[in-house]
Amino acid sequence: MDKFFKLTEKGTNVKTEIIAGITTFLTMAYILAANPGFLGATGMDVGAVFTATALSAFVATLVMALVANLPFALAPGMGLNAFFAFTVVLGMGKSWQFALTAVFLEGIIFILLSFLNVREAIINSIPMNIKRAISVGIGLFIAFIGFQKAQWIVNDDFLLVALGDLSSAPVILAIIVLVIIAVLHAFKIKGSLLIGILAGTIIGIPLGVTNIEGFKLFSAPASLSPIFFKFEWNNIFTLDMLIILFTFLMVDMFDTVGTLVGVSTKAGMLTEDGKVPRAKQALLADAIGTTVGACLGTSTVTTYVESAAGVEEGGKTGLTALTTAILFLLAIFFSPLFLIIPDAATAPALIMVGLFMMTPIKDIDFKDISEALPAFLTLILMPLTYDISKGLIFGILSYVIIKVATGKAKDVNIMTYVVAAMFILKLVL
Repeated sequence: MDKFFKLTEKGTNVKTEIIAGITTFLTMAYILAANPGFLGATGMDVGAVFTATALSAFVATLVMALVANLPFALAPGMGLNAFFAFTVVLGMGKSWQFALTAVFLEGIIFILLSFLNVREAIINSIPMNIKRAISVGIGLFIAFIGFQKAQWIVNDDFLLVALGDLSSAPVILAIIVLVIIAVLHAFKIKGSLLIGILAGTIIGIPLGVTNIEGFKLFSAPASLSPIFFKFEWNNIFTLDMLIILFTFLMVDMFDTVGTLVGVSTKAGMLTEDGKVPRAKQALLADAIGTTVGACLGTSTVTTYVESAAGVEEGGKTGLTALTTAILFLLAIFFSPLFLIIPDAATAPALIMVGLFMMTPIKDIDFKDISEALPAFLTLILMPLTYDISKGLIFGILSYVIIKVATGKAKDVNIMTYVVAAMFILKLVL
């Protein structure tokens, strides 16, 4: 493993990588419950979607581990599954088979674009200050998700967001776990995030947050047959298919690009010229995961921001991703074990990761307004719009506009202009 994953070269070891992989899995295991819930609203078989979710995450993350040798995990993306269920199927009145066909075509296109280095070129076109801002923005986004999962922050009709009930059991548990993780981290104890999550799950039992009623260790996997390879080919040349396909392509492309850049920046993985190492292979994992996922019967597969939790635990190689992939495979058979972990136990880990992701902010050039404003828009709009790609869109667009308006057009890479044009097209459509 040392030779294959280059553990010594990367300054890591098997124990650290495995702990990092487990941590990543536990912070994103909620997708195993959330994705079937979303897609089940379309009439798809919930049990089959659970199996498809776990298998697609296993395949995509395995490719990331063995081909890209990067510590990132993939699974059907939140937001993309909501667009699949509530916009395409329930909103536009299309069948879920139609939506799956769009996802499959998206995956095929992404495979081609990955081999042609188009997506890698997009990553390389992002200015360095915006890359730093992406890391910070993802940190704020992850922390915001954590506060919501803990019910520490709740929806409010008047203020949009408000402070939750601090006397509620989930919030109390989240605060306890956050303190545990912070103290362990202060004493530089390895695996502080993982220990905190496990401790929170146990403490949550007497608090009534961890639901162990009717718990059983093993569960036979549901059959994929109701949703396996269920495509609708007769509508692939329609205008609706084109619009839906384009939306899937844009959102997935820039969500993945943002995640890869942001987490790589925080982990110190970027090369001297600011490039994500083995980006082509990483993007190929995303494309293969989406294609396979569509065949299995689930929505678009993408790289998860929760991968930052594993990176913070010291994960630096594909062994972290391999560990996460194996756990997704095991989840098919031991789903009750993984699903009892409450949100309030994993949420503090996300809040802490949000804190750790903030460090690149000190390297952003805030003296030059043509650099500062695009970076600021990038990092602030990610949590406020609940969308990584939208922060990136307005960051790049403002960067190009301000550079041109201030006579610094030559500072902008040609590919950056191309990406800006793609963003304008996305906003218009």
